[in-house]
Amino acid sequence: MNARRTIGVLVAFALSACAPLMQQPGSMMDAARLDEERFVTSDGIALKVAAWRPDGPPRAVLLALHGFNDYRNAFAEPASEWAKRGILTYAYDQRGHGEAPDPGIWAGTELLVRDAGEMARLLRGRHPDLPLYLLGESMGAAVAIVAMAGDQPPPVDGAVLSAPALWGRAFMPGMQAGTLDFLAHAMPWFPVGGHNTGRVPSDNMPMLRRLGQDRHVQKYNRIDTVYGLVNLMDDAQAAAPRFAARALILYGSNEQLIPHGPVDSFLKKLPPEAAPRQRLVVYPQGFHMLLRDLNADIVRQDIAAWISDPSAPLPSGAERPLRQQMSDDRGQMSEGRTHEPEPSDF
Repeated sequence: MNARRTIGVLVAFALSACAPLMQQPGSMMDAARLDEERFVTSDGIALKVAAWRPDGPPRAVLLALHGFNDYRNAFAEPASEWAKRGILTYAYDQRGHGEAPDPGIWAGTELLVRDAGEMARLLRGRHPDLPLYLLGESMGAAVAIVAMAGDQPPPVDGAVLSAPALWGRAFMPGMQAGTLDFLAHAMPWFPVGGHNTGRVPSDNMPMLRRLGQDRHVQKYNRIDTVYGLVNLMDDAQAAAPRFAARALILYGSNEQLIPHGPVDSFLKKLPPEAAPRQRLVVYPQGFHMLLRDLNADIVRQDIAAWISDPSAPLPSGAERPLRQQMSDDRGQMSEGRTHEPEPSDF
């Protein structure tokens, strides 16, 4: 048996011996439910919930989906600010994150999207007379895109997409996609993360240090979890032509985790008929973690203003034509990027 054939046999054996580990749905119940501290899904999974309430009656409701490796507390500061403007924000730990069951094990696009829809329907039932919006940060924005483009979109009035994670396989350099797929099947347990890549997710260093000390923020990932995240980003890219919802799409010129190519592709694929309902904002001082950067107040004010009137001018004045390419910021978005990003950065 020659060397090439031997390698082929070994690869085939490795791929057949292992498979990416994924969470499985629980036993179906009658209906999802929401109490003060838990969102219980229709398959009986209890997910921790946080809510930031205005002092008086709310004028709008926001359902917030956190990013990869993060959890519900990601929205503590922005939601406290929005509460002062009459916005009631809910956030829950998505499956595999924070205090949810089986942390670190990927749940799959279908379950993440189903959870978002169920929670949105519960909030619509709880607050039937208030505007309801969906906000996603990074990975959470990818979940929001797929959910809003589906056959049964969440019953919301629009979506805020903060630095959507869209870096799918079509945009990965060299053999990266193939290596990821191989490792996810051959060594799904292989740990990644925790290394210094020279990329900066935010200019708010005290906030980043707090995240590093927060035991509910994941610091390492199994390679099959990263594989699942890339599947989600592929799904979000594929959903672009069907994403016709009212939306506010936010990025920072100092973005170092998401290459401009995937963003350009997503924006170009959005349905033309949705253009009057969709707005793009690019913040000159913004990084990936727009809602927690040092200049986050500007972003938070824009979101609150858009929720109040989705067609009014934004306080920041940072809006740009929706179909304008992010590569127009080539000298800014890529500045300081010394390496290609890793999927585990999201």
